[in-house]
Amino acid sequence: MDDLSPAEHWEKRYAESDRVWSGRVNPTLESLAADLTPGRALDLGCGEGGDVLWLAQRGWRATGVDISATAVARARAHAEEAGLPQGQAEFVAAELPQGIPDEPFDLITASFLQSTVELDRQGILEAAAARVAPGGRMLIVSHAEPPPWANHEHGPRQMPTVEGDLRALAPVSDWHLHAAENRRRSAVGPDGQDAVLEDVVIFAQRIG
Repeated sequence: MDDLSPAEHWEKRYAESDRVWSGRVNPTLESLAADLTPGRALDLGCGEGGDVLWLAQRGWRATGVDISATAVARARAHAEEAGLPQGQAEFVAAELPQGIPDEPFDLITASFLQSTVELDRQGILEAAAARVAPGGRMLIVSHAEPPPWANHEHGPRQMPTVEGDLRALAPVSDWHLHAAENRRRSAVGPDGQDAVLEDVVIFAQRIG
């Protein structure tokens, strides 16, 4: 842990590397959203934009918000390289939850929205859930445990749980739960090492 603010911490992490993430879509998002009818989408903690670009390339009008200006600049460059129409993939550098647009969305995603410095994750997820339109969906994918190759903390000492992440949807009776579970998946580490990781997956549709 360090004494930097979340914005300082993440800006430092992105600035220290030419690329932090693979640029590929989160496989859980790909499997759950591939057949959805495109609409308006929001990705929280979008990083370098991999999930937003995947959604935009499938017809969604997708917006990504990230606390790091460097990450957002890279995401915008990737969108331009992909030749996406103007407005199809937009990126905003802002702290959360303040940076969540005040409009309804058909899909809101938060993939591994976990920080090694203090972050109001619960408040962010609750504010986001309030922006899901009737009939819209929210997908939260979280590390249930750190990857074996992690050389730093993967968020607060208290790792996310199904029960904890469901609290963001209160009251849960307003949602149809398509998934609320721990899922295991195969992964390859930065040095080529194989591992099986465990994620918390919440995929819910607001009852219209």
